[in-house]
Amino acid sequence: MSTVQPGDTHRGGAFELLAEYERRSLAHVVGLPEQLDAPGLWRGVGYRIGRRMLASAFDEVIEILPMPPVTAVPGAQPWMLGVANIRGSLLPIVDLKQFLEGERTVINESQRVLLVRQPGGDVAVTIDELFGQRSFLEEDEVSADRIAEGRYAHFVDRAYAHANATWGVFSLDRLGRTPEFRHAAA
Repeated sequence: MSTVQPGDTHRGGAFELLAEYERRSLAHVVGLPEQLDAPGLWRGVGYRIGRRMLASAFDEVIEILPMPPVTAVPGAQPWMLGVANIRGSLLPIVDLKQFLEGERTVINESQRVLLVRQPGGDVAVTIDELFGQRSFLEEDEVSADRIAEGRYAHFVDRAYAHANATWGVFSLDRLGRTPEFRHAAA
């Protein structure tokens, strides 16, 4: 089998060169196919709200964005920060910490929002800190009691012990279907 080398333009062109680069790069990622569909492995987006370490399923998060400029909406609940223009669409921006804990999030330059699909349209929710992809093994599942207190109890039904922390699996889908969350008028 002959391989395509950089600068080798006479044997199939740029497409074959890119295909060969992809084949080589995948050959060096040990265990990649097994990790994607490993039984007993749960993966999601990890983040922090207040003191709680949380993770939500990838299919519940449409996108992660920097905090956009927000225009306040008069007469809205205190946890409804306002609306933002995100690529031509006006989306509600919700302070998730304030909705769940009653305490306002301190907004800073590195603030992120999770774009979440809900019936009737998307919504952006603030998080205190983003950790990116997190993977948890079934055998690391622990009681969710410590994480699922107060309002969190409705949205967290399992947890994992990982890296000296307890991570609650937070259902953004359930959040988007909660009547109180959907009616932000004061």
